[in-house]
Amino acid sequence: MTKEELKQRYSMKEIVEQYGFRPNRAGFIRCPFHTGDRDASLKIYEKDFHCFGCGANGDIFDFVQGMDGVSFREAFLSLGGTYRQEKPGSFSQRMARYRREKAKEQRKKEQHREEEQKRFNLLLIGIYRKNFQTAEPFSDAWCDSYNAMQYQLYMHGALNGISY
Repeated sequence: MTKEELKQRYSMKEIVEQYGFRPNRAGFIRCPFHTGDRDASLKIYEKDFHCFGCGANGDIFDFVQGMDGVSFREAFLSLGGTYRQEKPGSFSQRMARYRREKAKEQRKKEQHREEEQKRFNLLLIGIYRKNFQTAEPFSDAWCDSYNAMQYQLYMHGALNGISY
């Protein structure tokens, strides 16, 4: 049953009576949502309620939520509501498609970033290789170039066993 069908099926008075309250002839009960109520201050209408003491108001679902301390979904299900299977092209399906497209786009951006980083690493490897070949063996410049080249080769994946 849908929300509207449940509202047509149950009156506010029936729901209140399920919790043991008996409205007086004017349709008032003591408000269960606040304390210190000496006189009945919660008015029961055909489809909703209003408390003139604490200001609580709502429909049958709000009353069940307040009495049982549950979410709307639990109140809806406890009154006999059912959720229907979603139709093709529903909002949740569109959102799922949107999320998939966003994830695909994000993967493309990440792949592009990685390719740019690889190109930059190859450029640095070339620079360090040139310095390594021209510097005197085991000098400070040679050691620095050698270490920097090893690092860039590692970052590029050549030393990881990954071939590109």
